[in-house]
Amino acid sequence: DEAELNLLECRVCFERYGPSGQRRPRNLPCGHVLCRGCVGALGGSERRRLECPFCRRACGSAETSDCLPLLQLLEVLGPAGGSVPSALGRSGGGGAAGPAPTGLGLRLSLGGWGSLVNPTGVAACRRSGRLAVAHDGKKKIHVFGPSGSCLQRFGERGDAGNDIKYPLDVTVTSDGHVVVTDGGDRSVKAFDFEGRGVLAVREGFCLPWGLDATPESEIILTDSEAGALYRLTADFRKGKLKMCQMIRFQLISPRGVAVSQTSGAIVVIEHLKAQGLDNSSTRVKIFSAEMDLIGQMDSFGLNLIFPSKIYTTAVAFDKEGRVIVTDICSQAVICLGKPEEFPIFNPLISHGLSYPVGLTYTANNSLVVLDSGDHSIKIYSST
Repeated sequence: DEAELNLLECRVCFERYGPSGQRRPRNLPCGHVLCRGCVGALGGSERRRLECPFCRRACGSAETSDCLPLLQLLEVLGPAGGSVPSALGRSGGGGAAGPAPTGLGLRLSLGGWGSLVNPTGVAACRRSGRLAVAHDGKKKIHVFGPSGSCLQRFGERGDAGNDIKYPLDVTVTSDGHVVVTDGGDRSVKAFDFEGRGVLAVREGFCLPWGLDATPESEIILTDSEAGALYRLTADFRKGKLKMCQMIRFQLISPRGVAVSQTSGAIVVIEHLKAQGLDNSSTRVKIFSAEMDLIGQMDSFGLNLIFPSKIYTTAVAFDKEGRVIVTDICSQAVICLGKPEEFPIFNPLISHGLSYPVGLTYTANNSLVVLDSGDHSIKIYSST
């Protein structure tokens, strides 16, 4: 149909894309896609500079790159050039819906306006079942018990070393410490569950943003402005930093991050830079425990699977090692599958959310969603 032709044909020469040669699809920095032949023709005889025929943004030929989602789709379609729906239907895991968790039902809702103010992060203590939430209220961290009662509030705004100015994310270590990224003074701060500050780390961070704890109580941390990923090791009981090591760089505005509690795999959300909010997009990258890239998919690639723009704000692993993300465009929570089958597409929660910005799992595999739209925490269990 027309939509399929728009996807599979170069919109300059109207020839169908192919896996090699002049018809191979190429990305321009502006996000538009042309075939290799048209990129060469627009670049002229010297092939140094070209102007996008759609948005007029200039770029160099060396700045173009293969359009991997389209190449993967062409591989699925095969040399016979079958239709997109039939190809996705026979492709199994690589792009079609695959096995996912059973249906989820809302079990408990906490917080709400007045209790939480513009919340930004949520984390679960797997040992005690407590939830820690970062928000912009008078006291920046709220701790809720398993039944939903508020057990503790701490972290007032101030200039003392352990005060919290502007919390961006929160995690809880296996030894029971609450760790917060503070965008106000570009630091990482750790507290016990009583709210006593035990450690403040300022290792030349540009803008520490997302963080998650490993089973060994190490902290995996993104620095959004530096485009880097760090591993932070500390003795939180003694308040002593052992190591802060950069383990990945040249990422694009990384924010949300999660660590698999079983395999040690790490998933990161990049916020790709673009002109104007309507053109912005996100990319999900998965690394092995040894920091080898094992999978990635951006908003455009997910559009090949699901006919709607997906803008990811939070990510988590479930107990089976599947990647779960929030999407603020469809106000949903989506399962993208395990790293080896990434990406599949299975909506887990498709209604009842306003602006989901945080995601975590409890020890009993309940899914916790932080909804900034109505300033609440929503806990879902299998039905």
